[in-house]
Amino acid sequence: MKKPLEGIRVLDLTQYLAGPQATLFLAALGAEVIRINPPGGDDPVASRPPFVGSKGVSFQKQADDDIGIAYLKRGRNKKSITLDLKAPRGRELFLRLADTADVLVENFGPGTAKRLGIDYPSLKEGRPGLVYCSITGYGATGPDAGLKAYDAVIQAASGLISLTGFPDGPPAKAGSTLGDSLGGTFAFGGIMTALFHRERTGEGQFVDISMSDCLFSLIFDEPMDCYEELGLPERMGNRIMRLSPFNSYPARDGWLIVATGTDGHWRDLLRVIGRGDLIGDARYADMTGRLTHNEEIDALIGEWTKEREVGEAVHRLREGRVIYGPVRDIREILAWPHLRERGMIGEALHPTLGPLPGVHAPGFPIKLEKSPGGYERPAPLIGAHTMRFSAASSASIRKRLPG
Repeated sequence: MKKPLEGIRVLDLTQYLAGPQATLFLAALGAEVIRINPPGGDDPVASRPPFVGSKGVSFQKQADDDIGIAYLKRGRNKKSITLDLKAPRGRELFLRLADTADVLVENFGPGTAKRLGIDYPSLKEGRPGLVYCSITGYGATGPDAGLKAYDAVIQAASGLISLTGFPDGPPAKAGSTLGDSLGGTFAFGGIMTALFHRERTGEGQFVDISMSDCLFSLIFDEPMDCYEELGLPERMGNRIMRLSPFNSYPARDGWLIVATGTDGHWRDLLRVIGRGDLIGDARYADMTGRLTHNEEIDALIGEWTKEREVGEAVHRLREGRVIYGPVRDIREILAWPHLRERGMIGEALHPTLGPLPGVHAPGFPIKLEKSPGGYERPAPLIGAHTMRFSAASSASIRKRLPG
């Protein structure tokens, strides 16, 4: 079945996570994504631990075929060439390739693309249909545009770290790299929108992605600027200030989340935990009352959950139509039948060893009925397609590179 982005060529000048996340999604939908690495074969993700190869998983390289596991996940369906963009020959080859590209994605540090002469103003001349996406910590404009950033820096700058944790504890980073991941996901959306615009008008454009913009836009849909006026703590643990009950609760062998968003949900929960006698209690009759008495409610639910194992608790909650979620660890997530049935868990692929038992990679999360995406090919060895590209004529370079 043909994928929706077949025939679209993407030049991938990205590294680490935000940029590779965007191009990974494009590759899943059929775009020809050509990663451009500097000569020498170094890649900041492929050459960083943990590694996997013929001798298994390790934090120190054990074999010549060891590759960083994160690279194997982020490089799927892509091709790889090495070019020295600072050398005349490398620049010439790059510009030839740029003439054939539909999309270019880079997440260089601020100013790097301009110094190399491959920023959007330099490349758009003669390439009116080029979609050029730049991903940086703070975007192309504004007083902080020149600052470099990593994920944790963006989480801090955008307010997420100050909001994460418990009221009596220090601020905490989110457990995942949300700043990078969201930046890459928004970049994917921006590129798709720009391609749709080009389909209608023939015009390419500059897509400016700020990781801090992306993260802030999702954090600030909650009324956090009003917390102080309302006397609420900045950090609320696992609670949401607009709903009660909404928290994590201990069981005998783990934790679970219980959430009620309506008065009906609350009544369902009371029946499940054997406290139907409280259904008519005026203190808890509506959300405002439950928020006022939230500590009492948390204690009530916690007394019920801590007497049960997670499996029993979630079974009863499910039977009673209460919204819940067990707090799964990585081992439990990988064993979750729901994700496996939806194609979200698969074995990672090594470019020379094939499937890697015990090393997993996520599937493509957007399920399209008519033109599904997915990952069929392993990440390439760094520079695997260089010779095929550099030997190609000007005419043949426009064709999809083999492999």
